[in-house]
Amino acid sequence: MSVLEAKNVVKQYEGSSEIAVKGINFRIEDGEFVAILGPSGCGKSSTLRMIAGLEDITKGEILFDGKVVNNMSPAQRNIALAFESYALYSPLNVYENIAFSLRAAKVGKEEIDRRVREVCEMFDLTPIMKKKPNTISGGQQQRVSLARALVRKPNIFLLDEPLSHVDQRTRADIRARIKFMHDREKITTIYVTHDQEEAISLANRVLVMNYGEIQQFGSIDELWNRPANLFVAGFIGEPAINLIEGTMEDDGIHIGSVRWGLGRKPKTDSGSGKVVVGFRPNKVDVSVSPVENSLEGIVTVQEFMGTEKLLTLSINGEDYRALVPTREGVETGKPVYLKVAPQNISVFDVKTGIALQ
Repeated sequence: MSVLEAKNVVKQYEGSSEIAVKGINFRIEDGEFVAILGPSGCGKSSTLRMIAGLEDITKGEILFDGKVVNNMSPAQRNIALAFESYALYSPLNVYENIAFSLRAAKVGKEEIDRRVREVCEMFDLTPIMKKKPNTISGGQQQRVSLARALVRKPNIFLLDEPLSHVDQRTRADIRARIKFMHDREKITTIYVTHDQEEAISLANRVLVMNYGEIQQFGSIDELWNRPANLFVAGFIGEPAINLIEGTMEDDGIHIGSVRWGLGRKPKTDSGSGKVVVGFRPNKVDVSVSPVENSLEGIVTVQEFMGTEKLLTLSINGEDYRALVPTREGVETGKPVYLKVAPQNISVFDVKTGIALQ
């Protein structure tokens, strides 16, 4: 197992004027499970490939347990990789695919058998050990790919969008097995994904990237309740956060004629006091009767979600959303009144998008 550090790591591909990864810094502790999350082209896979040794580092250093590994091969780094493409050896059966790297490393026959059977049990592959890859399902092939990577007992386990090609039910099953594997083996694990559900369900901490830069690195609670900027606020959360412009005055926010108290006075860089106010749909207090200092909205859509329903509300011609109990007696086409408690309000600078504390 390893502590992983990135120090001012830059990646610029040959022949490109753009910088794919822009001087990032982070530290991942021994045995931690971290997801690297972001949209396509944000630099997350380039970062993973530099950690793995599959891409050269343009500038900066990557360290395992304090040792610079920039010039080490993937084998020397003792990392294991699993990608969205399964890349199994079609002439070999499941058992032989998983055992392949151990045999190449000249591990003893009895030890190979013990480790292969152990990992097959973990990923529910024992009944299909003698089958060839082309005779099993895509979900089973992905489990074989993961088992083949894990059987080597790596220092760091790297996964790059491993569940992109499997259906929703299979994805949930494999996610649970990956989580179980990590909790049992305590291998430092880095999981690259564009899917926030995967990141949130698996990782202890999430590193959010965009345009080759780290936007925020923290726990799910930090990302959800204390987003560092507007990008993180908008990217994390389903349904998405509500964002509306307002003005800071003393220790409160003015949205039109409505004033919401904050109990604090964030400093703004805009000069005008203009800010963007953010609040999560599940943190909105909704009333069917007028309430002092509430925003009035018209219910345009109701989506039933079991014990809750998601309301779409029109406020000054813009759509906002609120999650309320299903029993709440709201009517489509009728007004409702919104308030948000001070602790559930995020405030962002209108120019920079940075969260104001």
